Amino acid sequence: MTERPLSIPELQQQVDEWIRTVGVRYFNELTNTAVLMEEVGELARLMARTYGEQSFKQGEKQGPEALADEMADVLWVLVCLANQTGVDLNAAIQRNIDKKTKRDLHRHQNNEKLK
Repeated sequence: MTERPLSIPELQQQVDEWIRTVGVRYFNELTNTAVLMEEVGELARLMARTYGEQSFKQGEKQGPEALADEMADVLWVLVCLANQTGVDLNAAIQRNIDKKTKRDLHRHQNNEKLK
């Protein structure tokens, strides 16, 4: 049975509920920013070993499941930061898509490097 995908507002609500019931409280914004950088670094290390030229160390997690787990860790902390700073990620991503569409409507299609 496949679960219905979460909407962004549902994701923000579920993370908030988990933090308040299991996690006790949010780490402060500066701590969560540092944690986000840590998680991005773990994702970068995995990407460098999976798609780049670095090799895996013995015992390092690898494969699609490890990649998904690291991406989920990054998303989790980003959602925490959005929640605690009052950012509606759903509205923010829509504004960002609109901005990129207006700015880059022909830019990438006309980029000789992408042909």
